[in-house]
Amino acid sequence: MSGKGFMARRSVLLAAGAGGLAIAGPGALTAASADERNRPVPAFGVATVADLLVLRTAGQAPGTAVEVLGYLSPGDGGGQLVRWDPASQAVANGGTVFKPAAGTGRWLAVHDGVTDFRKFGIFGATVTADAALEAMVNDPAIHRIEAHTDLQFAKRHVFHRSFLDLDFGGHTVVTYAIEPTGPDEPFAAVMFFQGTLSGTVVTRALAEPAPELRDVFEVGDSSKFEVGSWWTAVSDQASWDTPKPGRDQRELQKFVQVTEIVDDSHIRVNYLNGWHLAAGRVVTWTKVEPVQHVNVRNLVFRGKKVAPDQPALGSNPFAFEFAVHCNASNIHGTATFWPLVMRRYNTHYRTEQCTLANPSSVTWGGAGYLTQQIYCLYGHVSDCHVSNSRHLNDFTGSAYCYVTNCHGDGDDQGPFVTHGQYEHDLVYTGNSGLMTFANSGAQWGGRAKRITVRKHICSWFVARVKITDLTLEDVRVIGKPGLAGSGMLWVNADGVQLRGCQASDTLIISQTTTDSARPNVIEGSVFAFTAAATEIVQASTITPVHFDRTTLLNLDGHKFSGTGALTFTGCTLRGSSPGAAPLTVAATDLAVRSGETVNTGFVLGAATDQRVELGSGARLGGTNSAKALLSRVVGAGTVRWELGDYASSTADTATAHLALTGGTNTYRAVGARFTGGRLLLAAAAFGGTSYLQHTACVEEGVERTELPPDSPRISIAGNLTI
Repeated sequence: MSGKGFMARRSVLLAAGAGGLAIAGPGALTAASADERNRPVPAFGVATVADLLVLRTAGQAPGTAVEVLGYLSPGDGGGQLVRWDPASQAVANGGTVFKPAAGTGRWLAVHDGVTDFRKFGIFGATVTADAALEAMVNDPAIHRIEAHTDLQFAKRHVFHRSFLDLDFGGHTVVTYAIEPTGPDEPFAAVMFFQGTLSGTVVTRALAEPAPELRDVFEVGDSSKFEVGSWWTAVSDQASWDTPKPGRDQRELQKFVQVTEIVDDSHIRVNYLNGWHLAAGRVVTWTKVEPVQHVNVRNLVFRGKKVAPDQPALGSNPFAFEFAVHCNASNIHGTATFWPLVMRRYNTHYRTEQCTLANPSSVTWGGAGYLTQQIYCLYGHVSDCHVSNSRHLNDFTGSAYCYVTNCHGDGDDQGPFVTHGQYEHDLVYTGNSGLMTFANSGAQWGGRAKRITVRKHICSWFVARVKITDLTLEDVRVIGKPGLAGSGMLWVNADGVQLRGCQASDTLIISQTTTDSARPNVIEGSVFAFTAAATEIVQASTITPVHFDRTTLLNLDGHKFSGTGALTFTGCTLRGSSPGAAPLTVAATDLAVRSGETVNTGFVLGAATDQRVELGSGARLGGTNSAKALLSRVVGAGTVRWELGDYASSTADTATAHLALTGGTNTYRAVGARFTGGRLLLAAAAFGGTSYLQHTACVEEGVERTELPPDSPRISIAGNLTI
């Protein structure tokens, strides 16, 4: 039938309805079969929803279908197929349920599970879309909601449903008139998808330890669990960790699924525990009905711009709690307050291609984030970007998550952080922006392990607290003006390993834990120093640190104050100038193998015994402010000098290869090569239990300023002097 004929018939039918005549039944229009279209064949059409509401319904056959051509006008996108249900008393919502102007019954939308805001008469942000959103999300027959115009929301919604896609089509959502909330409610988002607690709680004090990487847990009575069910598992406070633990210091606080009933008292879950739980620790299990497979995408969000200290007035688009496979993609926010995508107790999710610029606050705790993830598992954050925000990515008590190709500019607040609430097994690859790990204070605990960062660029990197087995690969820290601490890389010497890293200002190695079995290794890296006499290895470091094929530049009186063994293999150490002060070393064992030093040197400065080994072709050269490439502070300890296959060449005649003027020394130099300068081995340095053996060495143009005479404990013979 032609469009002209269709409209003419519509006019006749409307007139007939108004005059009390019977409305034509189904089949009046030519259409595909019901089987082909999977919906009723329309009996006739009306132009708008207003026309639909004034149709006479008396005597209308149940199931009569009407094609509504538009909401306000034909073709405006708000049209849809509806059917008549004379028995329905459903609440009219103006989009899927319509109440006629007269009589009882309802016109009900006929759809295949996909609808959009235009079906509710929403065609822009000039009116609020809250009622339409509530109606669509809470309709279990709808699985996909679309937006084809900009939208405005004035309320904060909590939903508990699953299997839903929300696609905003790249349109803008505004919240200029959103209702206020409490002072600290980051989950009071425009849309909060939340699983529900079932009321089932199981508490068990462990009769046996639950070791690290164990997925089988003791629960007492396993009949209370079933395979496929979801639970939060929360251990009691780790009171042994610190004298006064914070309220959130828990090694186990995750959202897990039961995968097997092992026996009468044990279950298996889909998580390998990251931390050891001792016998006697109490684990509380709470059953949850999660929201699942909710996806939000393609949204531009403009929050209500508020003062930085007005969280109750701020807004954010999405939050998820007790959620499984709930993803967010292509969300772009400005002027948010709380995180753009807020998550707690989430697992198996993706946050990708999202951006955040200029949030309302970057100083209020929890505000100004792109995404915060609390007690989360198996998440992947990728291809995201922030500008002038607080954090891009925040992990709290999370594990087995991945962050890739995410970038932050205006990054003074730190785009990449963890709280330190026992995070573990996190991987960052190909990102840029300031990083700080496990640095949020005693409330969270300051613990993390097995964090890996690859191919990262930033202005500041701090992982100085209780982080075990940190791995950095190709991380470059470049300082920028105006940012305190800029250019610094600071790590905890507990299994830390750096490969191919660089820092433009300083390297700091300290130690707060000694849990790791793997060595502390810095290899293939370059570090420069702008301030003199700072501590490179702090006194807290008691485990060995090994520098391998690494370059340290602009050295000037810097200190290696840790007592753990210090090894340089194939390294280059350069002073800032010929007048720079030498390095002070407190390590119990210093080894320099191959590599070279230029315009610096080593002063053994510990009060306890120390050992020095130089060999494998190591080269010491130049000069320094002390005019000695090797020397010691006269103290209580004995210094054991083991000098072998190494070469020492001074820049001037006043510089000593060695300057020993006192203390107790056991000295053996065999096969060393000295060029220029002088040797100062004072008799006062070789009394008592000291001894000196200087033999098979080559001295070319060396002035023997002072050497003690031979004695039963002193032998200087068999050297080649040129």
